[in-house]
Amino acid sequence: MSQEVIESVSKEQLKPERRLFKVGDGVVVHTIIREGDKERVQLFSGIVIARRGSGIGETFTVRRVAAGEGVERIFNVNSPSIAKIEVEHESVPMRAKLYYMRNRIGKSAMQVREKRMVDVKK
Repeated sequence: MSQEVIESVSKEQLKPERRLFKVGDGVVVHTIIREGDKERVQLFSGIVIARRGSGIGETFTVRRVAAGEGVERIFNVNSPSIAKIEVEHESVPMRAKLYYMRNRIGKSAMQVREKRMVDVKK
């Protein structure tokens, strides 16, 4: 019985529109920041290097290079503090996790093979 209660509560919390991105995509995450009685939206853009978990506990890791340093942030997919997730560009990842991006420096740190449109023969 308790399992049914947990499933019903977590179904209400799930946000199906958040499944539009995958590992390797360049995303911009709009996060709601509360400071006292004010709210503002802060942007965090980068490449999704990992997704893990399922259901209400699903998370994803976004990596970017800022001022020469790699910065990673882990977000909960179904968090109420995420206003929106925009996909800047899609890619064709060759792996489930892109942890090898941590060892890259310079331009190669932000490059993943992008999706190319295939010419359709007439």
